[in-house]
Amino acid sequence: MVASGKYLDRARKLHPSTLVGDVRGVAAPDFELTSLDGKRVKLSDYRGKAVLLNFWATWCGPCKVEMPWFVDLQKRYGNDGLVVLGVAMDDTEAPKIAQFASDMGVNYPVLLGTDKVSEEYGNVEFLPTSFYIDRDGKFVGKGVGLLDRKEVEANVQKALASRVIGAATSGTATALPRTSQPHTTVQ
Repeated sequence: MVASGKYLDRARKLHPSTLVGDVRGVAAPDFELTSLDGKRVKLSDYRGKAVLLNFWATWCGPCKVEMPWFVDLQKRYGNDGLVVLGVAMDDTEAPKIAQFASDMGVNYPVLLGTDKVSEEYGNVEFLPTSFYIDRDGKFVGKGVGLLDRKEVEANVQKALASRVIGAATSGTATALPRTSQPHTTVQ
């Protein structure tokens, strides 16, 4: 809790929110982050693929619930063009994050998050937060907090179905905050 409070306080003071509300049809901000294996990864590297971009942390209970779902979705839809990208928002060393991801059986790239990427994605205040990005790099949905597994998969299918430049579909997301107290937001 202290770590999340420090993170939120620093993020709010340094960076105003830039990507909030209904993001459907908006181009996803490109970024370059370091993966757990030390490679530099850009979101634009995955243009032409559907992307489930998930912000999470090792201390986040709801994140631990949905991570096995993402592993399954990567297995089921990877050949159809899905890429799950995890963005770890921990204030801990990469080896600890890597061990956690290994223990969870993560089969998708995990990137080390920064305050800058959090800012670009609307000052990610709640974990988990997921963005569903179509093959053209535009948002088809956003989920804040632990969503129902069926809703996650429906958003993935929307991202995969978008094959035409400028195509975007509607979607909703229910939210939970970083804390253990429920809070719901529909976007």
